[in-house]
Amino acid sequence: MDSTLQHVIDLGAAYFLALPIGWERERSERSAGIRTFPLVGLASCAFILGTESILGDHAEGRARIVEGVITGMGFIGGGAILKIGNSVRGTATAASLWATGAIGVCCGLESYDVAVVVSIVTIVTLWLLVPLKVEESKTDNRD
Repeated sequence: MDSTLQHVIDLGAAYFLALPIGWERERSERSAGIRTFPLVGLASCAFILGTESILGDHAEGRARIVEGVITGMGFIGGGAILKIGNSVRGTATAASLWATGAIGVCCGLESYDVAVVVSIVTIVTLWLLVPLKVEESKTDNRD
């Protein structure tokens, strides 16, 4: 029963650390939002936890699972990026999805300190750096 409780804690931490990132993306009306980000964190954590019984303490096997999650998150993030004319949209959402995958992996490995820092830095970056973003209309004067 102890491992079940620990898994619930790990999965819950991944879900709730990803939730504010999803809320921010939803609030900014991005393609991925309040439902996507917590599910990405949860699933990334589940891939780590779900393989414990076959991997045990085998570090190389666990590293391969982490590598698969990293690759999969890159693929999902790539789907969030759109090129429209000379403009590229969705890179912050893609990077946020990748960071959320990392949060889930960290929770699955019980590295909560890293997961919390990644979550906070991602949220702060998305919120506080918006005023520094150069708008397309200000940079593209080729009409």
